[in-house]
Amino acid sequence: MRLRERSNAKTMRDRLVWQAASLLLAYPDPRLGARLDTVEELLGHAGGAPAGLLDRTVAALRARTPMDAAADYVATFDMRRNCTMYLTYWTAGDTRNRGREMLAFAAAYRAAGAQPPRGEAPDHLPVVLEFAATVDPRSGRRLLAEHRVPIDVLRGALADAESPYEHTVAAVCATLPAGTDLDLRRAERLAREGPPAEAVGLQPFTLTVPPRRREGAAHVQ
Repeated sequence: MRLRERSNAKTMRDRLVWQAASLLLAYPDPRLGARLDTVEELLGHAGGAPAGLLDRTVAALRARTPMDAAADYVATFDMRRNCTMYLTYWTAGDTRNRGREMLAFAAAYRAAGAQPPRGEAPDHLPVVLEFAATVDPRSGRRLLAEHRVPIDVLRGALADAESPYEHTVAAVCATLPAGTDLDLRRAERLAREGPPAEAVGLQPFTLTVPPRRREGAAHVQ
């Protein structure tokens, strides 16, 4: 019973971390202040080292104006190819295989009784985190663990850029099983060489937290 209780407690803490991380990694639209309030409330229940990491991102965003936070987000995640939050980019690149891998995310959402997003890709890290936190923690943890290498590559790129978002991704990594030596070598290779390349068109999905801003696009309500 004690082992089960500890397992349940860890799952709950991880879900709080995933939900907070999902909110922090969303585009900083005018509702950013309210989302930061929500994150701080979540962290009050989470505790532990991951909560401390997330709080560092909260503090950094609190210290910026909304305009500066939005500009930094775009410069970090839209302008830096190695900081992409689309997980299948690192496993399949812009190849035909990527479409199949994205469908695997969508299938996991449907199997849990949730519809895949329509305004954002299903492999976008904030989408996966929200799914793991609010819909199916077991399936969500599996998706995150299976993409531990891309998440590690993202964390390293954000660290190199001295981005406050690095702390949030590090908090997510802390909820996952430790990477193996093979994982480390794969992450180093991806960071150095990048993913496979083969240009194909991909259809978008949607999300309940704000996606990246696109010129002329309306915000998700």
